[in-house]
Amino acid sequence: MRKIALLAAVASITCATAASAEPGGCIKYGAVGAVGGHVAGHHSVLGAAAGCVTGMYKRHEYRKEAKAKAALYDQEHPGSKGTYLEKATAYDVEHSTTPGKMATDATTPAQAAPVSAH
Repeated sequence: MRKIALLAAVASITCATAASAEPGGCIKYGAVGAVGGHVAGHHSVLGAAAGCVTGMYKRHEYRKEAKAKAALYDQEHPGSKGTYLEKATAYDVEHSTTPGKMATDATTPAQAAPVSAH
């Protein structure tokens, strides 16, 4: 019983501290890969390794794009303060983009085609 309570406490603390807007990373993708590998023929370790590599790559791409958005934000607003993640978020808000995509969303109301009244 104490093991279950301890496990629940550790899981809740981990989930509370790991909340982020970034993609999963090694732990989250590795766990999914382990389950997928287990289902696909008892290859849990291989699936976990592949999931971990995929998660690290996804997070690297997300951070690389956030730094590019921060650089564009610095060009538009010289002398601005904040971390690259804050600047990338501000860039997303100003340009109607979403995290993880550099291009403007075509589905946002601001970018929708005007309706002509006949």
